[in-house]
Amino acid sequence: MAFGSFDSKGPGTTMSEINMVPLIDVMLVLLVIFIITAPLLSHSIRINVPQVTAQPVEQQPKVVDLAIDPSGAVFWNEQPVALEDLESRFAAEAGADPQPEVRIRADVETRYGELAQIMGAARRAGMKRLGFVTQPAPAAPAGKAAPALGG
Repeated sequence: MAFGSFDSKGPGTTMSEINMVPLIDVMLVLLVIFIITAPLLSHSIRINVPQVTAQPVEQQPKVVDLAIDPSGAVFWNEQPVALEDLESRFAAEAGADPQPEVRIRADVETRYGELAQIMGAARRAGMKRLGFVTQPAPAAPAGKAAPALGG
């Protein structure tokens, strides 16, 4: 779009000034819009919430440490226990509120069947929180890859 002048300089001359009127009109419209909408964005409702001085309840969760050695012996909180007695102990702990977390520490050489029996007994008794305790692998030296799973 060419801007010309009404001067007598001739038809080939162009005006070198920018017409600022449309830009000012747009800026004034935007300013009016922002002035109208700004109070609406910060509208809030004042509510007086109640003040409480009660102390929070600090309850330490109970943990049952269940260890299994390579020979299959089971230890309940470092005390030896027979596999047959586990389900009754799990049932007694399942009724507690809050229910304790059972942390199972098994040796690398422990058979999966023994672990499955213990976990099944815990589930039948109603235990909901079972976990395994593991040891992190040693950090590999720079330039060597970490060992693969299973060997």
